Order: sequence, then structure tokens, then C-alpha cells
Amino acid sequence: MREAETFEFFRRLAELNPNPEGELEWTTPYTLLVAVALSAQATDVSVNLATRKLFAVADTPEKMLALGEDGVREHIRTIGLFNTKAKNVMAMAEQLIAQHGGEVPQQREELERLPGVGRKTANVVLNIAFEQPTIAVDTHVFRVANRTGLAPGATTLDVELALLKVVPELFLSHAHHWLILHGRYVCKSRRPECWRCPVRDLCRYRSKTPAPTR
Repeated sequence: MREAETFEFFRRLAELNPNPEGELEWTTPYTLLVAVALSAQATDVSVNLATRKLFAVADTPEKMLALGEDGVREHIRTIGLFNTKAKNVMAMAEQLIAQHGGEVPQQREELERLPGVGRKTANVVLNIAFEQPTIAVDTHVFRVANRTGLAPGATTLDVELALLKVVPELFLSHAHHWLILHGRYVCKSRRPECWRCPVRDLCRYRSKTPAPTR
């Protein structure tokens, strides 16, 4: 995709949704960190249902430790991989207290050292909680970047680095939100809704899906 097309791509997404937000519910950098870590292989809806009750009783690392692994497990048992995630949440709380005074670090390297935190989770926290210009590449972003020709890549890291090169600085802070929402609700995996896509004419996807007939 050419530079002018990339700018127009994001300009249109920004015009339709000037202030995009993630769909996970959170109140502090810590609750965001936990919510994102729990969202791996789970839907935001299912995570929100679990964390509403969890964060009501444990919204700090100290309170999470006091709740205990069994207590965390009971709150998140409706989420996939809940046993492993409960262990990670507890280990994460311990490490935050021991090494960071209970605060969430604002450096990628420090975040990625926390149990259960990978590059995507770190990027989400840095972008949303600390307003750093990072791009978290999930399955939706990966699909949209490759399908449209915006930033093709064989791995999530390839796509992330490619997006950081091509996304205009004006749109960088919200880029991953626009791409996630576009992939989730329009540029879907099995049947993209090309007939209502605002960037259809810029997209390199050849097999455009026609509007359903009634």
C-alpha cells in the first residue's frame, strides 16, 4: 500500500471513530494488565464478566495476594486456561510488589519479565495505560494488515514492525484499536463484510465479499 493510501486508510477509520477504546474493562494500569493477561485465548466479553467481580475485591497486587490462588481461580474459572492464568496472576502480583513497589512498570522489558506477560500484552498496557505509541498485534490486526496489504508479514512481530514503519505518526497512538475493531466487526476472518468496509477501494484483498441478498 502506498504512503498516500495508508494515510487515507487511517484517516477514514479515524473519521468514523475519532476516539477508539479497547473493550476490556479496567480502572488502573494494574487491572488493565491483569485483564489483558487473562484475555489470551478468551473473549473480552468473558473476561469482563469475570473481572467485574474479581476487581471488586482485588484491584491491587496486595489485595490479589490476599485473595489467594484459589480465590482467583474461582473468579476466573469461566475463562479458558484458568488454572495457569490464576498461577500467573499470583506470581505477577508477587513480582510487582517485590521488584516494582506494587506499581506496573512503564518499560517493555520490565513488563515482559512478569509471569504471563508477552509482547502483545506489554504493548497493550504501554499504549492504553501509559499512552505510548505501540501497536499490539493480535489475530485481528495480523489478518487486517496482511489481507489489506497495509503491512504484510509472516509473524506478528513482522507485522508489528512493519506497521510502526508505515502508520503515519498522526494516527499511531490509536492505530491498533482501529485495526482490532475493524478486524473484529468488518474485516472478519471467515466472511469479511466488504460491502460496508470504509476502506474497500484501498484494500488489496481481491475476493471482495458481496452484500448478502434478501
